Amino acid sequence: MKAAIIYTSITGNTSALAELIHEKMEEKGITADLIPVEEFHKHHFHEYDIMAVGTYSWDNGEIPLEMEEVYEAFETEDVKKLATGVFGTGDSFYPYYCGAVDLFRDMLYVHTNLAVTLKVELTPQDEDIIRCEKFCDRLISEVAVVS
Repeated sequence: MKAAIIYTSITGNTSALAELIHEKMEEKGITADLIPVEEFHKHHFHEYDIMAVGTYSWDNGEIPLEMEEVYEAFETEDVKKLATGVFGTGDSFYPYYCGAVDLFRDMLYVHTNLAVTLKVELTPQDEDIIRCEKFCDRLISEVAVVS
């Protein structure tokens, strides 16, 4: 079983969360590649059993410009059997807390086998470690169901 963690980060919060998810996947015996969004290519879809997408939210809960290509690729590629999860960090002060996570979630639900969503307030804290483990467990169990 192989996983890709595709992410973008502007403040470092989402990259810290991506690294935590990567660490938890590896601890569970899953080969996981941490892929910054600028290194993502559509051919990656066919190399993995699991894809986790990590994003911050921009402006009024929008998907950041650098994540639009990833979003569109999921919409156009045949990835219905791909187990996916989406995660992100945000500040609940804003009206659309982690809005980009919600936008990805809705699209992934239609085009992939969406297993799980994770939102973290600002910088990941100790209590988020358990949430990351559950995120990974849910993704792994979804692949087992499909296989």
